[in-house]
Amino acid sequence: MANIIKPHGSSELNPLFVNDESKRAEIIQEAASLPAIVLSSASAANAVMLGGGYFNPLTGYMSKADALSVADNMHTANGLFWPTPVLNLVESAEGINPGDRIALKDPNVDGNRVLAVMNVEAIEEFSGDEMATMTKQVYGTDDAAHPGVAAFNGQGRICLSGPIEVLNYSYFETDFGDTFRTAVQIRQTIKDNGWSKVVAFQTRNPMHRAHEELCHMAMERLEADGLVIHMLLGKLKAGDIPADVRDASIRKMVDVYFPANSAIVTGYGFDMLYAGPREAVLHAVFRQNMGATHLIVGRDHAGVGDYYGAFDAQTIFHDIKEGELNIKIFEADHTAYSKKLNKVVMMREAPDHVKEDFVLLSGTAVREMLGAGKAPPKEFSRPEVAQILMDYYQGLDS
Repeated sequence: MANIIKPHGSSELNPLFVNDESKRAEIIQEAASLPAIVLSSASAANAVMLGGGYFNPLTGYMSKADALSVADNMHTANGLFWPTPVLNLVESAEGINPGDRIALKDPNVDGNRVLAVMNVEAIEEFSGDEMATMTKQVYGTDDAAHPGVAAFNGQGRICLSGPIEVLNYSYFETDFGDTFRTAVQIRQTIKDNGWSKVVAFQTRNPMHRAHEELCHMAMERLEADGLVIHMLLGKLKAGDIPADVRDASIRKMVDVYFPANSAIVTGYGFDMLYAGPREAVLHAVFRQNMGATHLIVGRDHAGVGDYYGAFDAQTIFHDIKEGELNIKIFEADHTAYSKKLNKVVMMREAPDHVKEDFVLLSGTAVREMLGAGKAPPKEFSRPEVAQILMDYYQGLDS
């Protein structure tokens, strides 16, 4: 019997999705007569993650006190370890009072159907200074050009807190039926596979050969039973490759280059924060909730631009106290194909190499090659994966 890692903060996973069909139908009917607000995309993504059990043991949106405490020291006011605020921010709460039950409408589906119902415990406003401090603490910058900072500060400053009941998984279960999975479902798959030691790989991009080999390395060195490739399916910054294209390219790579039944390809419904170190810790929390024992954290994990140091997302874990998080981190260096050794290596493990000994290509160079219908070298990208990406980029130009 596989011994699966406990979820974060509780002995059992407590997803907030209303599983009982008759109860869910009742709440959907009730929601039609409740005061309603349309959520921001970020708040909707938080609801999806709460519904799927990824944000266990949270029971809903955080209060102002919890959010400020989490931003300041990665603990809620009552001491639960948590790395980023999980908020429902709005520009106006007119007509809503503490104690109200309200319908939360989905901004990302036609007709804004009700995503969840919330019991409003408090309505509080962050001051400009509090928003600025919280932004700096979570994102490490208050630069409005940072996509995560812009999204966070663009929602409003009024915070609605309280427990929620989640009624569906937004567009994720319809648009990504083969890939979207809740933490509950992934736990069950891990259990069904008899896996105990499980490595998670986070991605918001297609996987090139270096990523693929990094997964093989982690599995080998940790003697893992299985790998969960877990891709973000929510909102990204302009220019990032859409989820369906990433999905197809990753599935092709797994089919061709991984042993049967050693890796599963899944996705989760969340918008990218680009919060670097803090987001890496959040990634670890929800990977523990889905049953992974290890998370690969590489160079500039969850970063964007030059806002974070190359390994800040690894060193943040060194300050987490024993017992606050049970999942372990597999610290990875930049990986690249070595022309000397004819294989992909972690660059720090090849001290006798100079830059020219590696096959290194910038993202821009790769996009240009793909757009021109030219496959990157096989040492950089598997030809089967490159073909899917070439088709996508050439379709953009047609």
